[in-house]
Amino acid sequence: MRYEGTVYRPPSEGRSLIIQVTIGCSHNQCTFCTMYKNKVFRTRNIDHIRKDLLDAHQVYGDQVRRIFLADGDALCVKTEMLLEILSYIKTLFPSLERVTSYGTPADILRKSDSELGLLRRAGLEMIYVGAESGDDVTLTRVNKGVTREEIILSGKKLGDNGIASSITLISGLGGQARMKEHAIESATLISQINPEYVGFLTLMLEESAPIYHEIMTGKMNLLSPMEVVQEMILFLEHVDSEGTIFRSNHASNYVSLKGTLNQDIPPMLSSLKGIQDSSILKSEPFRSL
Repeated sequence: MRYEGTVYRPPSEGRSLIIQVTIGCSHNQCTFCTMYKNKVFRTRNIDHIRKDLLDAHQVYGDQVRRIFLADGDALCVKTEMLLEILSYIKTLFPSLERVTSYGTPADILRKSDSELGLLRRAGLEMIYVGAESGDDVTLTRVNKGVTREEIILSGKKLGDNGIASSITLISGLGGQARMKEHAIESATLISQINPEYVGFLTLMLEESAPIYHEIMTGKMNLLSPMEVVQEMILFLEHVDSEGTIFRSNHASNYVSLKGTLNQDIPPMLSSLKGIQDSSILKSEPFRSL
């Protein structure tokens, strides 16, 4: 196996075989993100990808149950190449449970319904989509390169073609000025898509991220931990996405929550309001990305 640079994957892919299909992220301009700043984006050579898969097969045999296609947005690769990769995966690992990857809304919208259908039938089961926010003002400010409507259209397009979606949002990304809009617009975005999964991270500062300068110069004011709790309450009070599996238990989160929408909204709200009363939150030294 050959990996270039630091390799990132969703928390739920911790037991997956990770294969780099691309190096870096094709957008790589979000002001809050530093994950791929030291990489020049490119698609890897198909022979190198096949070699990595063969090496993994020689080590693990048919024990591999999940494969995650990295880096930042493997879905941007041409459909023909992805189909070749998926076919080779199926040949080597016939007992595989699923293949997943990151994908930007732009990646998804560029694929035709026919292409997405072919990818699903070839074994691509789920796409992780970093929406980050449902608020257009916040999306523009962090240079996400996508609109709220495009995120919604991309999420619906995945569902229409049988591909599950796991959507990530970031608590605190709107700052104090957009806290309410970020919470409520993110809730209505999820309500319109009704994804299989939604997960929250909480904004953390890295000095090399462009957003860090905005905060240090006062252009953006971070939420306090209790304001993050209030923001999550607003989200849960406005979301309506029956059956979506909800997670806010990343290491960056001040409060660990998990449940299924909509049935577990009342106990999660009760938990958050209890925290407001007690003021007991995860302390900063225990938070990490």
